[in-house]
Amino acid sequence: MSQRPVILTGFHFTKTTLAALTERYEIAGHMDKPDPGLVPPAAQPHVQALVTTGSVGVRDVLMAAMPRLSLICCYGTGYERIDLEAARRRNIMVTHGADANAPDVAEMAIGILLASTRRIVRADKMIRRGDWTKRIPNRFGPIAGLSGGKLGILGLGTIGMEIAKRIKGFDVEIGYCNRTKRSDVDYPYFADVIGLATWADYLIVSLRSDASNRHIIDAAVLEALGPRGHLVNISRGWAVDEAALAEALRNNVIEGAALDVFDEEPYEGQELLPLDNLVMTPHFGGGTEHAQRRMTNLVRRNLDAHFAGLPVVSPVPELRDMAVKPEGRLR
Repeated sequence: MSQRPVILTGFHFTKTTLAALTERYEIAGHMDKPDPGLVPPAAQPHVQALVTTGSVGVRDVLMAAMPRLSLICCYGTGYERIDLEAARRRNIMVTHGADANAPDVAEMAIGILLASTRRIVRADKMIRRGDWTKRIPNRFGPIAGLSGGKLGILGLGTIGMEIAKRIKGFDVEIGYCNRTKRSDVDYPYFADVIGLATWADYLIVSLRSDASNRHIIDAAVLEALGPRGHLVNISRGWAVDEAALAEALRNNVIEGAALDVFDEEPYEGQELLPLDNLVMTPHFGGGTEHAQRRMTNLVRRNLDAHFAGLPVVSPVPELRDMAVKPEGRLR
């Protein structure tokens, strides 16, 4: 094996990202899922860092298969499927994208909100089917539009603030729900998601990845959002109870929804596919060239700092205390 620090990628990254990594590091292989059986046996004793995504994740059993592993870099903001307790126990540092793609994800949130509320995907399909010329009364029902509406943002962090900045141009009222009230905004604050959903016409989920947020959007929240409401999720798939969402969309509990993220990715389920009041995109909110460059650069900076024996640049919040003491981690 090379004398350069060896890394294993847990995702099929772009050629540009791989080229940036291989300038200084030896890539030992790729994985589509966190299965220790996918780590090449010859590489297992040598892998010192793993570059992956939060949706792929890293379990304790995978860490155990690489005894020299000392760093896990998440490409992107999310790290929801990284076993942080195991990482701490094994003295493995974990970093993430720390909102490097926030402007791009916010842009996507606005785009799919418009696609949902203005029935853009359904209208496109109507033309392609040749239905435009048919006399179909109330083809889509009344369309309210965003102007004059109320937008609720669940999670007013970096991405949420970027969404708020962009949505202001649509003449909407903004409200938000956070664990704590922000002192730097004057938007109406709601202490719980039910209150926000009851107030809002449209609800965008932009939560950080956290196990406490699993299925925070459930049947009760969708009921509170109401029959003219639209839900958008661009944060983490597991924030939305997909079975409850499918039921709500089938029974007109809410008017529409748009998902860029799913509980399991790639999505291979069936219950969401027939719903024509649901817009789906394959988790590419942060997939712009600008975001890719920023995220790749941040991964490189974390790798470089770590292997220089310095604190990493963007540790996950739960392990920040470990970041200030990098000594003794390399093995």
